[in-house]
Amino acid sequence: MNETAAEETEEATEEELRRHRSAVWRGSRRLLWRGPADRPLGERLTALAADAGQVCDLADTPDLYGDGVVGEVERRVAALLGFPAAVYFPTGTMAQQVALRCWAERTGNATVALHPMAHPERHERGAFGAVSGLRTVHPTREPRLPTAREIADFEEPFGALMLELPLRDAGFVLPEWDELTRTVSAARERDAVVHFDGARLWECVTHFGRPLAEIASLADSVYVSFYKSLGGLSGAALAGPAEVMAQARAWRHRYGGLLFQQYPAAVSALLGLERELPRLPSYVAHAKRVAAALTDAFHEGGVPWFRLNPPVPHTHQFQVWLPYEAEVLDRAALGQSEETGVTLFRRWFAEGGAPGTSVTEVTVDSAGLEWTPGEVREAAAEFLRRVEAG
Repeated sequence: MNETAAEETEEATEEELRRHRSAVWRGSRRLLWRGPADRPLGERLTALAADAGQVCDLADTPDLYGDGVVGEVERRVAALLGFPAAVYFPTGTMAQQVALRCWAERTGNATVALHPMAHPERHERGAFGAVSGLRTVHPTREPRLPTAREIADFEEPFGALMLELPLRDAGFVLPEWDELTRTVSAARERDAVVHFDGARLWECVTHFGRPLAEIASLADSVYVSFYKSLGGLSGAALAGPAEVMAQARAWRHRYGGLLFQQYPAAVSALLGLERELPRLPSYVAHAKRVAAALTDAFHEGGVPWFRLNPPVPHTHQFQVWLPYEAEVLDRAALGQSEETGVTLFRRWFAEGGAPGTSVTEVTVDSAGLEWTPGEVREAAAEFLRRVEAG
């Protein structure tokens, strides 16, 4: 078999495994959360059509190039975040490139200070530099957001400070409110603007103990996602001053983001804001109970080393680290799902940790609210038995 054929066979095998995993998770009777792939296409379309009338007038014409229901999403987000205006984008990657490009044009400085674990650095193929002509610098490499002292003492000038709230790849971590306000003030003292990567800003309210608008008011602009946490099909919004948002609309067009129609995604965004947003505090509260139950189960199971990161979740998502190879943990997790109908963990990964350790992300949503701490401990004990069995 030549190299190309071998690669195609490997890709086909991986695709088969992906489909198998999705089918198993979809058929589970108990999960901590249901992801977008856990519901068949027909079911999602049927549900969207059935529920759309709750958030929009079905007699209205579909949107054309950003009006209609898309405009309603923009107005709703601007009001929630306390900004004069908001702009709908098909992706967060595009929204943030446009935001930072607009600020660079206004400040005259194309350097963006951000964390090296932030989404644009980890998951966007260097788009800031390759597409938007931006340069990035890192005030800290610690697995947390930069402190005020690190911002004040950073050796290079920068035009914008970008803060990802929460910092997903570090464990969905957040600073304390006073720390965040000091960091923002330190950036202002350097004449830098502040932009929040708020893809998951929606679930930060509980940790900060502040309403969304007060959190957002610390920044000059904020990006939010509609499919992360809110269960939308896709889409994002950028909120900020009216004149900057007008400039962002021009750049959205240039970047190819002015779509002819996108009402299904916009309707799903409105449904997420109406339904999921009010429920997020309950998910955050229950995630803390789930994390505590997992900690108890790992202690009781005699696991030689483990880590929940953070130990008490800041949002409804957190990391679990265990001292086993990812393949072993994946096999145990999928076997438990397939044979018992209970999905506690999903994919495990070895990247970023010490050799012989692996990490998974845990999310708690409405499905997870059905679990008692005792049921979490029981499922974790069963998972550990499967891990030890190999």
